[in-house]
Amino acid sequence: MRLLWVAILSSFISVVALCGCLSGCSSSGRGEAAEADSVMSAGMPLPDTLRVVTLYSPTSYFTYRDTEMGYDYDMVSRFASDKKLALELEIAPSLSAAVAMLDSGMVDIIAYEVPVTAEYLEHILPCGVESVTRQVLVQPKTTKDKRISDVTQLVGREVYVEKDSKYHYRLNNLNEELGGGIIVKPIDRDTLITEDLIAMVSEGEIPLTVVDSDIARINKTYYNDLDITLEVSFAQRAAWGVSPATPWLADSINTWAHEEQPRRTQAALLKRYYELSKVQQAGPLALLDFPGGRMSRFDALFRHYASTIGWDWRLLASMGFAESRFDSTQVSWAGARGIMQLMPSTARAYGVPLDKMTDNEVSIATAARVVKDIDRSLSAHVKDAEERKKFVIASYNSGIAHVLDAIALAKKLGYDSQKWNGSVNEVLLLKSKPEYYNDPVCRYGYFRGRQTYEYVNTVYACYEKALRKVPK
Repeated sequence: MRLLWVAILSSFISVVALCGCLSGCSSSGRGEAAEADSVMSAGMPLPDTLRVVTLYSPTSYFTYRDTEMGYDYDMVSRFASDKKLALELEIAPSLSAAVAMLDSGMVDIIAYEVPVTAEYLEHILPCGVESVTRQVLVQPKTTKDKRISDVTQLVGREVYVEKDSKYHYRLNNLNEELGGGIIVKPIDRDTLITEDLIAMVSEGEIPLTVVDSDIARINKTYYNDLDITLEVSFAQRAAWGVSPATPWLADSINTWAHEEQPRRTQAALLKRYYELSKVQQAGPLALLDFPGGRMSRFDALFRHYASTIGWDWRLLASMGFAESRFDSTQVSWAGARGIMQLMPSTARAYGVPLDKMTDNEVSIATAARVVKDIDRSLSAHVKDAEERKKFVIASYNSGIAHVLDAIALAKKLGYDSQKWNGSVNEVLLLKSKPEYYNDPVCRYGYFRGRQTYEYVNTVYACYEKALRKVPK
């Protein structure tokens, strides 16, 4: 009797399974099949290799001193590491291209802040830590009574924005909501971009601009004289995205993102990219007097190691001033350390133990080796040895990759690729604009060239002062 019941039950299960298969295979039952797939995928293992696509940007992914960086890149790298997955990274030229790659199955995840809107929800399943941004007013930091604290106070004020950008549209809508009066000043994108406008507010060239809050926060780490507290738009939610066909991957990412250690990692990365100052604050050049004909207490070390590369020691010392103001305790937002601000990746490449990065002699000696290697690499691109030093100094600050991009772009745009001032340095500034860093001749994407532009100027201003006051 027991065997009979087993046979009957087995037959019943087989019939049910067959009906379920027929239902799931029919085109009209796609929704039911997807639901069944979702249930079955709960136990799906993660792939051995996580295929990730992101975009170049100051928030998601970029290289700095030949080190891969970016909030989204660092977070997805940590996820892959924690799950013991290999990471395969692709860079898309646009968000629509990234979504197309996800649609086609070329990648598993978009590690970029994808807006949570109906347009994208047709193609992606949001996952990970959700971010919320708003458009904010960028204005000079001033006393409370002079600060614009309400959008109604924009009436009668000039506000500069990128022409035909979302900021332009938002200001026009806000102007209509207020009954007019805001003096909207659209700027052609070929002339300036968001970062330029923020800098111009800081420098007093324009009074106000509007940008997304995440971009504003990053730029405030370069310009602490700005106020970005006034919100002028509704909130925009954004998150990473996976294919709707892989809900199990979204579940895995969501579970991981709420664990204690990833939360700590996220907090540290938010501080690194959105809070820590990106500029050297102490010891302005104007106050540098070189008393007694000395540049620093490390002059002997600069003399010795500059002689190994055939440089005037005062030029190498000027790099030390620009890097750290001769302060061996300096640690940058990117993790660079010591007098010559060696990056951990550079230290490893040159066999320097991490605990020796702040050793004064090791720092200067390693910097001299780096300079020598960069000079050798650039000798095929810039023939004049004296002029090449400017390119070498720029490469020390930015990483040689971005300088090589700037040289290639200079050639394409008709600039003199053998000249730094007024030529390649100006082209380097263009690498913060998508139409240029996505150009086929640019292999290394987005870069904030303004920092390196000013760095080279600081080094040479210090050097010229040393030539007058410090014996060779």
